[in-house]
Formats: sequence, C-alpha cells, structure tokens
Amino acid sequence: MQATAYTYDSDSRSGSVLLDDGTPLPFDAAAFDAGGLRLLRPGQRVRIEVQGEGAARQIALVTLQTF
Repeated sequence: MQATAYTYDSDSRSGSVLLDDGTPLPFDAAAFDAGGLRLLRPGQRVRIEVQGEGAARQIALVTLQTF
C-alpha cells in the first residue's frame, strides 16, 4: 500500500503517514526499523505494510516507494 509521510520524529523513529484517502495512520520505531530507512521527510511517498483491521490496524513496515 502507498502513503505519504506526514510526520516523523528522528529521536523516537516514529511518526505518521497519510493514506491516499487522507486518513492518518501512525507508525512506531519497529515499523520504521523494519523498512531499513535512516531518515524520512514529510511529503515523501512511502510503501507501507499494514497488519490488522479496523481500530487494531497498525503499520508493520515503512520504506520508500520505488517505481
């Protein structure tokens, strides 16, 4: 699934993305680390993997979107 980086805190390695429908979805350090990134800037297109459904939905991986 694709999204756009919305916020990122380099100290905690967590932040949030905006899904293409505008829904914000937070991610934690584990999801950031799983993607192998070192830095993320707001506005970057990212690829995410999501686990769970509904209110239990969470991001398991954040990495840069490649074409």
